[in-house]
Amino acid sequence: MTAFTVVIPARFGSQRLPGKPLIDLAGKSMIERVYVQASLSRASRVVVATDDQRIADAVSGFGGEYCMTRDNHVSGTDRVQEVASKLMLTPEQTVVNVQGDEPLMPPEVIDQVAEMLDQSNAPMTTLSEPIETTEDLMDPNIVKVVTDENGNALYFSRAPIPWDRDRPDDTPTSAMRHIGIYGYRVSLLNAFVSWQTGQLEQIEKLEQLRMMERGIRINVAKSIKTIPPGIDTASDLERTLAVLKSR
Repeated sequence: MTAFTVVIPARFGSQRLPGKPLIDLAGKSMIERVYVQASLSRASRVVVATDDQRIADAVSGFGGEYCMTRDNHVSGTDRVQEVASKLMLTPEQTVVNVQGDEPLMPPEVIDQVAEMLDQSNAPMTTLSEPIETTEDLMDPNIVKVVTDENGNALYFSRAPIPWDRDRPDDTPTSAMRHIGIYGYRVSLLNAFVSWQTGQLEQIEKLEQLRMMERGIRINVAKSIKTIPPGIDTASDLERTLAVLKSR
């Protein structure tokens, strides 16, 4: 597998959970738990991308590496590109973007995304897993994805897609949750930041749609491991704490 770098975007100013990266999760901050999981992957380097000194200090405190970035990035991908530039990564190198609010991300899944980039002709890769309840299908905090027969994304949305017209009240049978992890070459990141924010990206608040609006193919595979949802809300936080305490 081609060597790759993991970059973890981490902002302090989350709208739903301010200071989210520093929330205590059973004795460790969220950012530390994400960093530890990423470090267990086959990544050659793991770097936290942040615009807040408090997060930088926390990362230093547990012996991690961080990179300070601007505070006006539109998306986490924009922030990842700044880090790739500061690290002087070459255009052909691989970066995996692991979200800073995914403390239970299995390292095998991080490797999976990197391997997909080697094996696929698509310039960008990501993952999904089945949605099993109507509640999750209707939840706008859970992003849904639909793909073509070759596993390439057709659309990502916070809305319930696909919508079963004939059985709208049944448990979903084909809906897939998008897992917020991405693999891409640095060359694509460099192109991404030169593009204006797209209309669909602005509406859905999903940065991957900027890629799709430019015709970039995104290959999506089913995750090889079950991944608990990331932490966006207080209920997500309670669920994650329950998982950690049960281990």
